[in-house]
Amino acid sequence: MDVNGTVAEGFEPVREAFAANFALLGERGAALAVYRDGHRVVDLWAGTRDVDGTAPWERGTAQVVRSATKGVAAAALLLLHQRGELDLDAPVGEYWPQYKAAGKERTLVRHLLAHRAGVPVLDRPLTPEEAADPDLGAAAVAAQAPVWEPGTDHGYHAQTYSWLTGELVRRVTGRGVGRWIAEEIAAPVGADLWLGLPEAEQARVGRVGPIAGPEAAGGLKVRPKRAVSEAYADPDSLTRRAFAAITPLPDENDPAYQRAALPASNGIATADGLARFYASLIGEVDGGARLFTPATTELARTEQSAGPDRVLVVGTRFGAGYMLHGSASPLLSPGSFGHPGRGGALGFADPESGIAFGYVTNGFRKSVTADPRAQTLVRSVRSALG
Repeated sequence: MDVNGTVAEGFEPVREAFAANFALLGERGAALAVYRDGHRVVDLWAGTRDVDGTAPWERGTAQVVRSATKGVAAAALLLLHQRGELDLDAPVGEYWPQYKAAGKERTLVRHLLAHRAGVPVLDRPLTPEEAADPDLGAAAVAAQAPVWEPGTDHGYHAQTYSWLTGELVRRVTGRGVGRWIAEEIAAPVGADLWLGLPEAEQARVGRVGPIAGPEAAGGLKVRPKRAVSEAYADPDSLTRRAFAAITPLPDENDPAYQRAALPASNGIATADGLARFYASLIGEVDGGARLFTPATTELARTEQSAGPDRVLVVGTRFGAGYMLHGSASPLLSPGSFGHPGRGGALGFADPESGIAFGYVTNGFRKSVTADPRAQTLVRSVRSALG
């Protein structure tokens, strides 16, 4: 596999690991960008832009990043908090009165960020067309009764995170969440990332799809724990119901879906865009603004939830909207914070080392929080740092 791009001196192991993903882990097309102290030190891409095609991946090819979008959505709420427009300790109903229904009047804004709101499921799932309508999505979660008392436990809000965060942004700012992110995050940072893809950018986006596990490409087979397998197999489990809050599953390659703004699942980004975004959360970045103050950076990575996740059925750790380093989602170091996308993408920042990381792929695997390809790349960055 011909790997395009550059690495700074000392980061040669990262290029080797990136190439090995194609040889050993079935990678079809992918890109990786890494910033250190605001400067890009890794910029790599290889393979095909479409998971089922032959056209080459080019510099600037973008892909759907699934739940890696959640990290961008979290930044929107934290920036509003940083500006004094949103109080994380206020009840959600203070900004969104309809949300007080069905026993949710004590839900705090920070509960939404830390997956403690108790509404990971919808009793009546939304169709993809309904899910794309912010009014319908907001009404559905506002009416939903919690499955645990908000604030007392945590479980991954796989799909409902879209309307919980998106509606708060809309209530506070008067702007749709996609527009707000474009104007207040992507543009100041100079990051190629979108929530609600503009038609003018459609030609840059590759096709995504499933790929086989590493056992089909000479790697080791990874077996999930029995409890996890059973949870995904049981249609009545919180796990299945959380991911099925949109039913049937959307066609992620449909331009209409990509034009929607679903902060939980359908952001589109380049690897460089994802890495630049995270670089802006921990410091100055070449040619772009710093978004978070040091205090907000600390808030983002301060543990809010930890332990058995009622949806993912593994131990997870969350800060204010971000997954934290742990066994379910290993990042660079204990101080790292970020968010994976189910089956592939990963973005995170590590304040201690100054590293910001963005990986995007067109091939989705069955992994949820710790894709082997992304983990190989994280280990290679750790190795390069010594």
